[in-house]
Amino acid sequence: MSDHLTVLIAGAGPMAAAYAAVLRDLHVPFAVLGRGEDSAARFEAEIGAPVLRGGLEGLPADAGRRFRAAIVATDIDQLAPVSAGLARAGIGRLLVEKPAGLDPTQIRATAACLAGLGCEAFVAYNRRFYASVRRARELIAEDGGVTSFHFEFTEIEARILAKPRSAEVLANFTLGNSSHVVDLAFHLGGEPEVSAGATAGGLHWHPSAAVFAGAGRTRAGALFTWRADWSSAGRWSLDVRTPRRRLLLEPLETLAVQEKGSFAVTPAALDDADDRRYKPGLLLQTRAFVSEAPEETALARLSAHCEALDRVFLPVFSPDGFESPV
Repeated sequence: MSDHLTVLIAGAGPMAAAYAAVLRDLHVPFAVLGRGEDSAARFEAEIGAPVLRGGLEGLPADAGRRFRAAIVATDIDQLAPVSAGLARAGIGRLLVEKPAGLDPTQIRATAACLAGLGCEAFVAYNRRFYASVRRARELIAEDGGVTSFHFEFTEIEARILAKPRSAEVLANFTLGNSSHVVDLAFHLGGEPEVSAGATAGGLHWHPSAAVFAGAGRTRAGALFTWRADWSSAGRWSLDVRTPRRRLLLEPLETLAVQEKGSFAVTPAALDDADDRRYKPGLLLQTRAFVSEAPEETALARLSAHCEALDRVFLPVFSPDGFESPV
């Protein structure tokens, strides 16, 4: 893939390293901008590419000319300020790790800032690019659409607390992490028209809720339900029904199919070599972003993501027990 300008990766952690591996194999030149010395040193040892230190203050003065695009792969609490800083420096196209900010207020403010600067921005929901999801989209189209779907976004508390995270990040963990499942569910199932939900309980690190449940209808008439219980057992999953079959993504990287009229559930054959070689979904997502390839249609625009905050995410994560027309 030819490219005469360099893509900037903002961040030097594991996610940045995953992007670097993909960009290298796509033959897209890149530079890396880091903030902490430890993460920069680890990145250089793993990837073998230099890291500019100093965060935004280390950004070259001619960044707008040197970098045609940037991938923002920082910690979640830095996504919004770094995105705004890169846009102010003149970089006109951004791919920002989900959910593009710490909370809805910050995400909306960042989107307004970028739009005012004429910066085109996307949110990196890489699960949209899984081989399992691509195959599910094909089968849904072949079958004439979705009739119903169910999704679960239970998180495993022990795994979450095993990593150092700020209280603010933990308190916003639904949007910060579980949004992957919710985004994917409505990406495949269709935009919601009406939804009703409720939450219960709470955890010391996530006091607003521990149990989530609800239901609704899409604009195309498909019914949907959701459930998550962070105080119990469970996992991420998506169960989609069409007029001809059931499509089960559990885990999301896999696809199992149950044909109408049969009890048998069989694994679907997937062209998932790229998902095995790289972080799943990342190759196609990155290629869509840097080359404006046909897969770009699956990229989530930041403007659409802001609209989805009220229409999609908040009715699931913070419904307050009332019906929410969306």
